[in-house]
Amino acid sequence: MAIIEGRTQRNHRLYDAAPGTAGATTVQTTQGPARFAWAAARIALGWVFLWAFLDKMFGFGFATPAAKAWINGGSPTTGFLKGTADNTLGGLFNALAGQAWVDWLFMTGLAGIGTALILGIGMRIAATTGTLLLLMMWAAALPLTTNPFMDDHIVYAIVLIGLALANAGNTLGLGTIWTNTTLVRRLPILK
Repeated sequence: MAIIEGRTQRNHRLYDAAPGTAGATTVQTTQGPARFAWAAARIALGWVFLWAFLDKMFGFGFATPAAKAWINGGSPTTGFLKGTADNTLGGLFNALAGQAWVDWLFMTGLAGIGTALILGIGMRIAATTGTLLLLMMWAAALPLTTNPFMDDHIVYAIVLIGLALANAGNTLGLGTIWTNTTLVRRLPILK
């Protein structure tokens, strides 16, 4: 196991196996003020995902009017995906717009990723699924109109990856408790 020295990082042993055995892993956790910045970013980005879910579900009138809310029969994917028809991959994404399985997958993803980030649990899986969702949304918008390749979807994806690598769920979150549960020790993919 590598030992990282310095004031900004320390090692925590997560017991995937007995301490000192080959199966034990070391997780680097950010310390000091940086850990609070990562925690704030985690909670803020979690709110972005969770708010998108709530607004599309109930139609609070910010991005989704009440008449188009999912609980009122609206489709949370139709507006965005139908608007991509003339884009590079518009045919593919336009065909997915409004399909029930796509709506369910999208809404479950928004709720799950947002909840995981706010609570600080399942950071690896939240980062992975969140990055995939954001990259698909980025691809649906190609070609971009204000930048050759960079937009907020890519920035958010980079932040998600950083949150998982920094173990941001351990500060102001339930990450440490979550990681030490029997379920997560048995299924480390849920970290």
